[in-house]
Amino acid sequence: MTRAAGAFDPLEVVMRYHQETKHQFSRYARALGYLDWANQPDPFRRYEGSPLFPLPRLKPGDAPFSPHYEDLYRAGAIASAPVTMRTLSRFLEYSLAISAWKQAGETRWALRTNPSSGNLHPTEGYLLIDKDPGVSPSPALYHYAPKAHALELRAEFPMESFALLMQGFSPNAFLVGLTSVNWRETWKYGERAFRYCQHDVGHAIGSARIAAQSLGWRMLLMDSLADDTVASLLGVDRPEDFERAEREHPDCLAVVWPDDQAAGVAGGKTVPLPLSLAPDAIREMTRRNWHGKANRLSRDDPVRWEFLEQVQVASWKSGTERSIIELNHDGPSMPDLMYPSVDAPGIYPGQPSAGQVIRQRRSALAFDGKTSISACSFFTMLARVMPRVDRVVCKRPVPWDVLPWEPSIHLALFIHRVDGLVPGLYMLVRDPAKADLFRKATHQHFAWTPPPGCPEDLPLFLLQEGDARQLAAQVSCHQDIAGDSAFSLGMIAEFESSLRRYGPWFYRRLFWEAGVIGQVLYLEAEAAGVRATGIGCFFDDPVHRVFGFNGTMFQSLYHFTTGGHVEDRRLTTLPPYGDEH
Repeated sequence: MTRAAGAFDPLEVVMRYHQETKHQFSRYARALGYLDWANQPDPFRRYEGSPLFPLPRLKPGDAPFSPHYEDLYRAGAIASAPVTMRTLSRFLEYSLAISAWKQAGETRWALRTNPSSGNLHPTEGYLLIDKDPGVSPSPALYHYAPKAHALELRAEFPMESFALLMQGFSPNAFLVGLTSVNWRETWKYGERAFRYCQHDVGHAIGSARIAAQSLGWRMLLMDSLADDTVASLLGVDRPEDFERAEREHPDCLAVVWPDDQAAGVAGGKTVPLPLSLAPDAIREMTRRNWHGKANRLSRDDPVRWEFLEQVQVASWKSGTERSIIELNHDGPSMPDLMYPSVDAPGIYPGQPSAGQVIRQRRSALAFDGKTSISACSFFTMLARVMPRVDRVVCKRPVPWDVLPWEPSIHLALFIHRVDGLVPGLYMLVRDPAKADLFRKATHQHFAWTPPPGCPEDLPLFLLQEGDARQLAAQVSCHQDIAGDSAFSLGMIAEFESSLRRYGPWFYRRLFWEAGVIGQVLYLEAEAAGVRATGIGCFFDDPVHRVFGFNGTMFQSLYHFTTGGHVEDRRLTTLPPYGDEH
């Protein structure tokens, strides 16, 4: 799309990009002269010349010990751990590490604890943290190297600069940064790759928040920061460090802190937490010593996609707002009535640990077309994606206390095999106050009745009875996994209204929210003894027609499916970091 100077309209570019990429899917590697990504020289980002600090290789039974999976969602159930090299190792293991290697013949590839479209993993992780005697005598920025489970030192900061940057945060708080190597997706998916990269950022946000919760830590996205600030603090705006290497797109920064060390909160006070960083502190952080150069990830030069470059510019967040969020412990948390006991029959067999569920998470490749799940398991899965908008952000359930905006994503469901529920089309409205808005936007003949046995505070509605298996597969690019499962769904965004309310930069946040939902559903499936997978290929407009959505008020951003999986016996599973694991 070519435009005259001065005629660039970011909102128009984002809207047009979304409309045009509805019908573009895989641009396979061979079309661009590429082989499978796993066969590239080294698909892992490294900073050559950076000092490398291996993290402790912790076994599942080593301290810090994993809580029960169910305890992730019980207020006060997990004691807060101190920030040490061991707890950071566990945090990164549960959020961004390799969880296993798969092998078929001579081909070997890594699986990660954070999901990725096509297992391409464009998301990179960084820590900006205070000094540690075992690593650096001064505060520093590190890149996480998952292949070695190690920290690469990128830059060191004066202590006074870091103290100024973290002023207003809890003691021992640190920053987590995420970026995207967009080319990891673009070589295969073409212009649609930008959407997939943003999904993966959302998955990484969700996996990091849940990893933090396993240690009793809090986490909040610093969503008021400009992208230029994120790029500067993470060093991805330094062309000299990316010479002949694929560039990284700055995505987000989040603050992480031990929950019981929040100054004043334990005493019942209200404590303001900034969603941005002081400009003078950011300027001070420019005084640093840099280490390392980014490695080359692919053999050939990336192919330029003009439209992709334009949507990146159009969705760039250029401004910083000085906003805060209030933390308080002014009374007991509201009970989560929708969350059944861990002892409920059919839910979480054997009471798995959080670490077990996180490590075993896999994307299903096929479903058996016969496994059903209990209504209790199904209602629990849906309850876990409810952000509870009646609460202030800091009191919302994990992981919805990480996103400082009101929910914009809702679920349109194709239910096939849920015991006690009739098959058909359903809708979960994640903000109950918007149920009437959806009633008016969908087909008038839809019933909008609560299904039997559904908890009163779960806004799930039966729209239309009927066998939806073939329909679910058809709208998901004729993929059998959408119909052979227990249920599948489309994540429906409040699209145009969100972009006009916040700005074109919020386009990426819509995908982040969808990715967090996907991460929750992945883990819920594993905990319930089934499996799930995200579906990036689907026909947007047919989905809209099925439910009656017109125009761009609502748009489907991501599909997902859950059921009884079929193992591929041709694949061998190997440990993530050698025999010790």
